[in-house]
Amino acid sequence: MVCINTSRRHGLNGGCSCPLHSLPLHMGNPAVPSKIEQRPVSQKDIDDWLPITSSRKAKWWYSTFHNVTAMVGAGVLSLPYAMSELGWGPGVTILILSWVITLYTLWQMVELHETVPGKRFDRYHELGQHAFGEKLGLYIVVPQQLICEVGVDIVFMVTGGKSLKKIHDLLCNNCSQIKTTYFIMIFASVHFVLSHLPNFNSISGISVAAAVMSLSYSTIAWTASVHKGVQPDIDYHYRPSTPSGRVFGFLTALGDIAFAYAGHNVALEIQATIPSTPEKPSKGPMWKGVVVAYIVVALCYFPVALFGYWMFGNKVEDNILVSLEKPTWLIVMANLFVVIHVIGSYQIFAMPVFDMMETLLVKKMGFRPSWILRFVTRNLYVAATMFVAICFPFFGALLGFFGGFAFAPTTYFLPCVIWLAIKKPKRFSLSWIINWVCIILGLTLVILSPIGAMRLIILSAKDYKFFS
Repeated sequence: MVCINTSRRHGLNGGCSCPLHSLPLHMGNPAVPSKIEQRPVSQKDIDDWLPITSSRKAKWWYSTFHNVTAMVGAGVLSLPYAMSELGWGPGVTILILSWVITLYTLWQMVELHETVPGKRFDRYHELGQHAFGEKLGLYIVVPQQLICEVGVDIVFMVTGGKSLKKIHDLLCNNCSQIKTTYFIMIFASVHFVLSHLPNFNSISGISVAAAVMSLSYSTIAWTASVHKGVQPDIDYHYRPSTPSGRVFGFLTALGDIAFAYAGHNVALEIQATIPSTPEKPSKGPMWKGVVVAYIVVALCYFPVALFGYWMFGNKVEDNILVSLEKPTWLIVMANLFVVIHVIGSYQIFAMPVFDMMETLLVKKMGFRPSWILRFVTRNLYVAATMFVAICFPFFGALLGFFGGFAFAPTTYFLPCVIWLAIKKPKRFSLSWIINWVCIILGLTLVILSPIGAMRLIILSAKDYKFFS
């Protein structure tokens, strides 16, 4: 397992008692004398090289862009479909509850980033280690965080590839059909280049573009739906006709909505890029950015979900843009915006994974921090996510499965469990009650939603051919 320093001071890289940090690492230049080459690399040198801690110059609006890019993405396009599985009453209730609960748990994470004076928990698992212990914290947090981040990158590969295929099919009606596989590979080729940007601040420009694109294509999605109007044969009954189908569809939709709120997995890592002093802690600008981000999220999610379902009813596709066939130029533009956005989203979720891999290789396995190490590991990661996306491009089912199985714990209730462990609020106080309600709702989501998604994956796999 990765052993990370949990006692980094405000804006500085502090010492660490972990024995992994005293390994004889070499970071020399071939042109430098051998004595200097053999000098062990200090903890500060390593932290200055790792993606999460290498730069702490972010402004509050960086938090806005990164959070919007991390959260709004493939999930927003599936919300009308989720509404068709849930119905008006449960659908609206769950949408609002999810927005409120996840904003509350994100506030908890922002507050816990510097809950111990003089320390910064720059990574999600560092906070878990502080709450549950060095080993148990890693075992609880790291697997869940990796499943979330790798899972969402796979889904973004599928989304980017399918959006590119949609653009091609709309612009070239008479062209021969090209497999989705090739479009996923085209989308992945961009990341073989962008993945070598060193840290969060270096991808801020991409994140800004992605955040703007998310608001743009969400606006296109719901305004084009309104323009198309309520369909003549509209039906608001549950999509499946059988009782078992309705139950499984309901459970899958819960996962779809959970997937739409996935930004918590990178929240502490984003906050780690903001400078902090005892007088001006990072939680001030971070929270300001989060509030603005959640306003943007509401402007994206609620109109798309409600208007999309209102206009198409239970015949809406699992990607709302697929339901919109005309005007062609507008749908092409929306899909292009989706591609640009998921490029940024992929990088946001990949950066903590790069940090984990590079930390493991450098601090535990003794590899020298170098561009070659990054070149190999990051290219292998992009190739792996591309390969899985090509093999299993079940867009709707993937959203439900990853949303329920992976995102619900790290988003809906793990911050509450950590809050109870660290803050220890008085039993039956308001804070204690709110946190336990969130934990119970989150656990329910984790247990139920993967069931429906797994059924949908099995049904999709029946008629699917690999690399089609």
